[in-house]
Amino acid sequence: MVFGQVVIGPPGSGKTTYCNGMSQFLKLIGRKVAIINLDPANDALPYECVINIEDLIKLSDVMTEHSLGPNGGLVYCMDYLEKNIDWLQAKLEPLLKDHYLLFDFPGQVELFFLHSNAKTVIMKLIKKLNLRLTAVHLVDAHLCSDPGKYVSALLLSLSTMLHLELPHINVLSKIDLIENYGRLAFNLDFYTDVQDLSYLQHHLDQDPRSAKYRKLTKELCDVVEDYSVVNFTTLDIQDKESVGNLVKLIDKSNGYIFAGIEASAVEFSKIAVVAAVQEKYMKDDENFDQYD
Repeated sequence: MVFGQVVIGPPGSGKTTYCNGMSQFLKLIGRKVAIINLDPANDALPYECVINIEDLIKLSDVMTEHSLGPNGGLVYCMDYLEKNIDWLQAKLEPLLKDHYLLFDFPGQVELFFLHSNAKTVIMKLIKKLNLRLTAVHLVDAHLCSDPGKYVSALLLSLSTMLHLELPHINVLSKIDLIENYGRLAFNLDFYTDVQDLSYLQHHLDQDPRSAKYRKLTKELCDVVEDYSVVNFTTLDIQDKESVGNLVKLIDKSNGYIFAGIEASAVEFSKIAVVAAVQEKYMKDDENFDQYD
């Protein structure tokens, strides 16, 4: 049984940076990690990937040959990957013995709540290779500063969860930068726990651009609350404690924590040590600053 993550989210949410930082953290706690780049538009990778979809198909070639734009080209690439799933399976098989897998998917959100080819690729891999995968859905934390954008993020997260049918964790990424976008209307817990959205509608009514969509917004918020499955965890990819907490959630969701209890206990103790060392250095820096 092989474990891993399906990393998805809108463009700019930090998927590539996440894969790079997550792989470094997992290596630090003793896991062998393999990153699989399935984004044909990602031509500047900061990490070393074991499998790259560009070896199978290139977005630039598709756009030129078929006169397609970026969105149509990405749909074509995913469709082509689905039809050539044996290529990906053959590439993955040597990694199954001892690797933890990170799948870096494209940022076109339609692929994960509208089209079926990306889901079909994932489900075929799960069935053929006995994979245990968790979908990690990244959403830029700056969306919390705009009530309308936050509601859109909620609806996108819900749609993606229902469509993919995988263990699923929604993540507010770049949480360290959230204050740069202005003061939040509510405490951060309101946005992570997706509490009573009627308060959010009040703030939307204050914006003349949103007031005319009052009824639509209320209906969308009601849909999210009726399902009551959307919530978020936060992530600062440069903070080892933040990454460690997310790893624990992912391991619980896909069963990694139960696959090797002893190994997991050792890894989690490493996470605690890394966080403690980081905290010590931060305190030392603060003490040093006092005497500087």
